[in-house]
Amino acid sequence: QVQLVESGGGLVQAGGSLRLSCAASGRSFSNYAMGWFRQAPGKEREFVAAISWSDGITYYTDSVKGRFTISRDNAKNTVYLQMDSLKPEDTAVYYCAVRRGVITATSFTYNYWGRGTQVTVSS
Repeated sequence: QVQLVESGGGLVQAGGSLRLSCAASGRSFSNYAMGWFRQAPGKEREFVAAISWSDGITYYTDSVKGRFTISRDNAKNTVYLQMDSLKPEDTAVYYCAVRRGVITATSFTYNYWGRGTQVTVSS
């Protein structure tokens, strides 16, 4: 059974950095894509970034381009989200998710989800 466990969230001041990790287990992910999504209070879940597990192709939402970097460590079955120059509007619960096939920003196409990790950015 696929399991995704996020870690690395916390409280940080605006302009600071955090690195989120998502440890995946339960199967081989060589033909899968991993995505990061976030949900702020009172808002819908939104796409943040995604990476293809096999070839490392990445995709970002416009609001995080140049500030966030998604990467993966195939040997550890772990995907990372390095978040720099954080802003108060980045405050949300961050979720990792996995889907078979190519990367996409559409949340309902992802089959497995972690429980999330809270990121709070103070002004």
